[in-house]
Amino acid sequence: MDGAFMRDNESAEQAKGMTREELLALPAAVDLDTGNRALGLGRSKGYELAKRGQYPCKVLRLGKAYRVVTADLLHLLGLAA
Repeated sequence: MDGAFMRDNESAEQAKGMTREELLALPAAVDLDTGNRALGLGRSKGYELAKRGQYPCKVLRLGKAYRVVTADLLHLLGLAA
């Protein structure tokens, strides 16, 4: 394979999800975009689910911002301690 293609492909894969190490290094709560990335959700779908109260883990509404509780996120992904 072409080296440039492999680098582009690796970059695309990293943008779609998070590594185990990245997940375990998250703070107590993260913004919704980070939660979406960890779950492999698109931005629109993630916000739609949060707005409806159907996000797959606990979400806090702080003013106009959504925050995903990291402990619930890790539990959902099977990475809870």
